[in-house]
Amino acid sequence: MARVLFINGGSEGHINPTIGVVQELISRGEEVVYFCIEAYRERMEKTGASVRTFDDQKFIKAFISGGRNYLLERINGLLLTADVVIPSVLEQIEGEQFDYIIHDSMFGCGRLLAQMLKLPAVSSCTSFAQTQDSFDQILEPFFTNTPAEIVQPIHDRFQSLTAGVKDKYGVEIGSPYEVFCNPAPLTLVYTTREFQPGGEAFDSTYKFVGPSISSRFTQDTGLLTEIEGKQPIYISLGTVFNQAIDFYKLCFEAFGHTEHTVVLSIGSRTSISDLGEIPANFIVKNYVPQTDVLQHTQLFITHGGMNSTHEGLYYGVPLVVIPQSADQPIIAGQVAKIGAGVKLQMESLTAEQLREAADQVLSQSSFRQAAARMGESLRKSGGYRQAVDEIFEFKG
Repeated sequence: MARVLFINGGSEGHINPTIGVVQELISRGEEVVYFCIEAYRERMEKTGASVRTFDDQKFIKAFISGGRNYLLERINGLLLTADVVIPSVLEQIEGEQFDYIIHDSMFGCGRLLAQMLKLPAVSSCTSFAQTQDSFDQILEPFFTNTPAEIVQPIHDRFQSLTAGVKDKYGVEIGSPYEVFCNPAPLTLVYTTREFQPGGEAFDSTYKFVGPSISSRFTQDTGLLTEIEGKQPIYISLGTVFNQAIDFYKLCFEAFGHTEHTVVLSIGSRTSISDLGEIPANFIVKNYVPQTDVLQHTQLFITHGGMNSTHEGLYYGVPLVVIPQSADQPIIAGQVAKIGAGVKLQMESLTAEQLREAADQVLSQSSFRQAAARMGESLRKSGGYRQAVDEIFEFKG
């Protein structure tokens, strides 16, 4: 039995794909110590892991203090989280031995901790992967197109932060790519090479294991009984950008009093009572067991987060994607490229456009066929079991 140190940050999108991986590691005899923020303690303890936490308020404050306008500012924010995460982890594992580390590909200073602890490292990549070249292409316009008086202080701060990390922790940082993507000798990517943009550019250290879809330890059998046989339209903006009362009302306008049953998930931060009158054909919930509902769904209207998109496609459900931020526009582009759905813009969206997009996807069988093909590819890729196979092969 090996002891595994697992480092993760916050957010559902980074945590959920690791649930199945941790359960599988433990079922095969590994002992897992899992670092995350307090909000995910209960969820991860149910996997059988020993959960330890760091201060999420300090973590978020440090990350945001780097700045939000440019990618290099976000990278500076990640460097600023080092003084929150690293001392906390080191203090809580003092005197313990680990055989290898698994770390998130973005949050949690994983690459730094792997080097400091001299552990074989596995990166857990819950978004699309980046090569050094593809990342440099994204970062380059900042240096070439942004005024020098903006670039210089941000770049100077990057240099002083990396010098500070070297001074304090004895670890070299070679590039912004290392901070943002936390490359490791083995990187698990929770998609297929086929869905990954530029998938052919990645070498054999990247293992495309497909989506890690496992039980979320939630029960809502009442909702499943309610929608049985009705093939609903399911609408969700995920867990981060879901305070969107105007959008939810737009959905009422688009689909209210139609022949469709519509399940609308609005998240925990919006009150159902704030939505006014709800059409009789709508079922509105603060929380929906998404993977269960998708198995009954004929169309998924989504923000295009990596997990949601994969879960929809995994069950062969065509998509209308309305990206909100981060990598969602790229994911929406991939969905449109493979023909499994259409992409809309939130800024100018009307009820009529939304209804027309839904009608287009529902009436043209090519969308469902493309989603079914991608679903088969995702299911074949192995998910969390394949991920653990790769980890075991890597650790030898």
